[in-house]
Amino acid sequence: MQVTETQVDGLKHAYRVVLPASELDAKANDRLIELKDRVQLKGFRPGKVPVAHLKRVYGKSVMAEVIEQAVTEANGKIVEERGLRLALQPRVELPQDETEVLRIIEGSGDLTYTVELEVLPKIELGNFKDISIEKQVVEVADAEVEETLTRLADANRPFAVKDAAAESGDRVTVDFVGSIDGVAFEGGTGENIQVVLGSNSFIPGFEDQLAGVTAGDKRTVKVTFPEAYAARELAGKDASFEVAVSLVEAPGAFTPDDEFAKSLGQESLEKLKEQIRTRLSQEHSGVSRQKVKRALLDALDGMHKFDVPPTLVSQEFDGVWGQVQQDLTAQNRTFADEGTTEDEARADYQKIAERRVRLGLVLAEIGERNNIQVSDDEVTRAVVERARQFPGQEQQVWDYYRRNPQAMASVRAPLFEEKVVDFLLELASVTEKPVSREELYKEDEEKAA
Repeated sequence: MQVTETQVDGLKHAYRVVLPASELDAKANDRLIELKDRVQLKGFRPGKVPVAHLKRVYGKSVMAEVIEQAVTEANGKIVEERGLRLALQPRVELPQDETEVLRIIEGSGDLTYTVELEVLPKIELGNFKDISIEKQVVEVADAEVEETLTRLADANRPFAVKDAAAESGDRVTVDFVGSIDGVAFEGGTGENIQVVLGSNSFIPGFEDQLAGVTAGDKRTVKVTFPEAYAARELAGKDASFEVAVSLVEAPGAFTPDDEFAKSLGQESLEKLKEQIRTRLSQEHSGVSRQKVKRALLDALDGMHKFDVPPTLVSQEFDGVWGQVQQDLTAQNRTFADEGTTEDEARADYQKIAERRVRLGLVLAEIGERNNIQVSDDEVTRAVVERARQFPGQEQQVWDYYRRNPQAMASVRAPLFEEKVVDFLLELASVTEKPVSREELYKEDEEKAA
């Protein structure tokens, strides 16, 4: 085997490889000899078929297999001898000339091909003990528990039929047909829809115009869709709804008590409050964890600067960009609506893709050097947990992951990442800072606005 390096461009390497015909032919003969005792051909006793005859019958298919294996082995030697770590599978370019290909298949010509390798960079890890992170912690206040309890009670409040006119807080059941300029629009029709007046769950102005209706009333409701309405084809437009009222109900008096708690599966009101407090604490801890993780990744990104494999970045960008375009299409929005241009957005997401790839390589390097692994049992438990999210379809979900290596890898990857993050947080200096609930959620709420 002759190997000549033809290109070195950052993390990309290219080689010209020559595999002598004599070596390929010898390997093909060895393979044919192995077949001799297994194949049965008419006119020959088992094991007595001449190799020359086997070569006439199976020679081309056997040589094709030999070439495939030889190329794989040659590429492996190139990587091993040069101490390279591949970022992607080698890209091989075999001869295309039919005459040359025939000579190679027949064993009368050397195989000359090129292989392009994209390798991982050498990563010098920083000192993780130099990382300082502030962890925001929130103590669940009694008022927050009571507020959540009140929302639960309101959601389960009983309603009774009311003969009088509807007012704020009442529940009205309606059918409606919406139109714009006299033409009905998609999504503008509803039947047996329950509207709680004053809940602000419908288009602004819709609920207000139902005040005073009684069962059997028909009313025309005129509204203007908000400029920021999700369906862009409706945003800012005036619409008219023909509404038919079938039922008006008033909320009943309702006080959370032990009976209410039992209706929700708890022994008593105090037990229900304990459950609420625990759930709120878990929610706050989850948000705090994400903020700490974000700060840790920012620190890692600042500590490690190196070139990243361009193809990995390109693949990451394609995935991110595809999701961005899909979201914009679903919301019927444009880059202008987002206050940017497509070119500016591309540049921003290109940086995001590079950061993700770089951090992924850093986390993988940390995990490898410190023997951080995710066991098969841990992956299985995670898959079972995902399957439980689809009641009645657990077996189908389980089978999907079991038969799909890529899907299983998508479960293993975040588990590995969280383990590496835990490892790093043990080394970093993490200081807890008590904050209010509002401060903890402030950044996320601003991003959602």
